[in-house]
Amino acid sequence: MSRAEAPHTGERGDPVEEPAVAAPGAGPRPQAARRPSPLWSLGLLRSELLTTFRRWRTVALLAVLAAVPVLVGIAVRIETSDGSAPGGGGGGGEGPAFISQVSNNGLFLVFTALAATLPFFLPMAVGVVAGDAIAGEASAGTLRYLLVAPAGRSRLLLTKYATVLVFCLAATLVVAVSALAAGALLFPVGDLITISGTRITYAEGLGRALLIALVVAASLVGVAALGLFVSTLTGSGIAAMATTVGLLITVQILDQIPQLDALQPYFFPHYWLSFADLMREPVYWDDLVKNLGLQALYAAVFGSAAWARFTARDITA
Repeated sequence: MSRAEAPHTGERGDPVEEPAVAAPGAGPRPQAARRPSPLWSLGLLRSELLTTFRRWRTVALLAVLAAVPVLVGIAVRIETSDGSAPGGGGGGGEGPAFISQVSNNGLFLVFTALAATLPFFLPMAVGVVAGDAIAGEASAGTLRYLLVAPAGRSRLLLTKYATVLVFCLAATLVVAVSALAAGALLFPVGDLITISGTRITYAEGLGRALLIALVVAASLVGVAALGLFVSTLTGSGIAAMATTVGLLITVQILDQIPQLDALQPYFFPHYWLSFADLMREPVYWDDLVKNLGLQALYAAVFGSAAWARFTARDITA
């Protein structure tokens, strides 16, 4: 047998299998693409949810949010113990208008608590969770290992955002349920008088309270997208959280400056308190629709920016 005809052997004399050569004119051999199954994606989301809600920081944030309605209820109870009316009875559907009704019906504590927590406590909690979503993994050195899984960057980012949105809903419901329990314990409950002066049943009031809680949770979608985008810009979780909360406070301040009234309708917190229009008869939908549309716009813009940044980012940690 000639040298050209002899099989190739390894160091130990065993024949070594030669790679198959494609026939002339044949295309490249197909390779099996490793695609994550839907069940795997649900498992990733479940893992992210468990990780987020098991953190002591998350538990502490939810505990603070649950305590706010209780403190508000106790304060109103003490203030009205002599029969006086709590707060001011201002109109416009803001916090004071709800506070003036709390002593008459405990269900109004739900609306008051949401009005009290939405300007700062709720968005701050969401900003902390969203800011830590990507940057926290990078600072802990686990982001690179997450990307080894077959999810890919886009799917991982979408899972992180979905986790933050679930937290938005959970945080809002914690405030609402805590306020509902405190209101029932501290004040009488029954039929409600809406802001417009019409009477609705307690069951209808509960339905509107749930709808208001959902609207408040949807109002945090823009903050969640903004925090996620900031989280893709840095490898420090603390820096991302601080930046997100700082931006939130800055925009809130700008939204109160009269000279910027032309720009204020484009600030994400401008229509937050429009949820009070759900307690009118009939319901005023104009500002509610503007609020939801604005949150969708912020989610689209900053969600796209987060995706563009994260997919092009050099992951070293």
